[in-house]
Amino acid sequence: MNNYSDAFAGGKRNILVADDEYINREMLENILSEEYDVLKAEDGEMAYEMIKQNRNTLSLILLDLMMPKMSGLDLLALLSEEPDLKSIPVIVLTSDQDSEVTSLKKGAYDFIPKPYPQPDVIKARISRSIELAEDRQIISATERDELTGLYTIEYFYRYVNQFDKYYPNADRDAICFDVNHFHVLNERFGMEKGDEILKRIAGRLEEVFSDTGSFICRKSADTFLVYCAHREDYSSIVDQISEIGEDLHTAVKIRAGVYSSCDKKLDIHLRFDRAKIAADKIRNKYSVSVSNFDEALIDAELFAEQLVDEFPKALAEKQFMVYFQPKFDIRGDKPVLSSAEALVRWSHPTLGMISPGKFVPLFEENGLIAKLDEYVWRRAAEKIADWKERLGISVPVSVNLSRAEMYDPELVDTMEQIVSDNGISTGDLYLEITESAYVSDSDSIVNRVKMLREHGFFIEMDDFGSGYSSLNMISELPLDALKLDMMFIRTAFEKQNDTRMISIVIDIADYLGVPVIAEGVETEEQYLALKKLGCAIIQGYYFSKPVPASDFDRFLLEKKGS
Repeated sequence: MNNYSDAFAGGKRNILVADDEYINREMLENILSEEYDVLKAEDGEMAYEMIKQNRNTLSLILLDLMMPKMSGLDLLALLSEEPDLKSIPVIVLTSDQDSEVTSLKKGAYDFIPKPYPQPDVIKARISRSIELAEDRQIISATERDELTGLYTIEYFYRYVNQFDKYYPNADRDAICFDVNHFHVLNERFGMEKGDEILKRIAGRLEEVFSDTGSFICRKSADTFLVYCAHREDYSSIVDQISEIGEDLHTAVKIRAGVYSSCDKKLDIHLRFDRAKIAADKIRNKYSVSVSNFDEALIDAELFAEQLVDEFPKALAEKQFMVYFQPKFDIRGDKPVLSSAEALVRWSHPTLGMISPGKFVPLFEENGLIAKLDEYVWRRAAEKIADWKERLGISVPVSVNLSRAEMYDPELVDTMEQIVSDNGISTGDLYLEITESAYVSDSDSIVNRVKMLREHGFFIEMDDFGSGYSSLNMISELPLDALKLDMMFIRTAFEKQNDTRMISIVIDIADYLGVPVIAEGVETEEQYLALKKLGCAIIQGYYFSKPVPASDFDRFLLEKKGS
């Protein structure tokens, strides 16, 4: 009965007649044999064995209640306990009207009284029961997720709406559970283990929410939705779900977004959109497992959507402005301008100046960062050429390369073309590549960086101290400078001026034969301490904040006049 296509693969559906009276079995076979293949059993135990043997092809059971070895009622009870048997429709054969009600309560579809009615009545009841059972299985197949057995998203929303219709005042929560970096688990352990993790999460969710009148579904690969009575213990629930990885020897990190005490006036889709927004807020915050929705998240989501929508127009209208922050070489008697870093700002026509902290991560997430970065590269190259022509002097400018851009096979050609278009040299553009980019796929990234260096580009490892590179890896990486992460500097001076780690990094850089650049330097105390430690180059508010290109002229003129 698990597969109705098997039930009548030979042209006729199979029916089992279970009755201890020979004449009844023969009579029913006579009535039905033209339309059905009829199997016969003379007692309850035989019927049970035949049902198990033919579970995939039986379309219906005609069951007498009064049989030897096992009664019809006992057989009904046994069938109801076995998932792959309980879906086979049963019509009870009985002359006892009291037993009819009991049979229906135990799962029988219908009953046929004894003595038997007209053959057409028997056929009609059988046909109708089979039709209902087949329809139910078709519905069940679309209602349940094949892997986990949870509701599919379509039926989930349908049942949630039904619940709200009958219980409009119930205090309910919408929760979105996500697996952090599930794709990594699939890549590391394979799809089979990934599927096992999802099935276990589903099972744990059913355990946790079994007594609350809850609805649970798997929305997509690793996203689960729950609609349940309001509660406050979601951190504990996340911990319980995360435990499923222990005996699989796999760390499974779950996060939950909670839209608490839902506003029932909102469409059900919007309620779970809010739960998803809350979950996404903590996507990369490994110390936080539960996030509650608030209205500020909607404002942030709308703001983000506006920025993404307006990006193409902003790029075309050159609303993005390139600022320059000077870097000073402090190894001599006095600081000397050595280079600059190009930093992007968005001068929005209605929103004003937008911080890069608001749009750069957003564009990285939406795949727009490559277009923005190339825009910055071209503006920086144009400015270098302008300074050379107009002022007769220039300094190299550092531009950022994202990890995604390092996989672009056309990257080297693009950088060469930008240099050529503006009549400058490859030595005029410094390329900042984050430490984490090196570590993520070292062989591929290292090969690309080597190509860039071969073409004359100066390579700075950016944000050093924030990643996980080993000393052995550092010694093998192609780089021309180490740039200390801003938080690395800040933390060192906040903790009782404990600069020992900075000293160690400088020693490593000396061993590699490359200079150390410290960014985020804000005070004279930091400047003097870094100079004493042997730091080569400093960048930060102590010397200057990032300034528009026109304001940067004064640094060049001062250098030219010195």
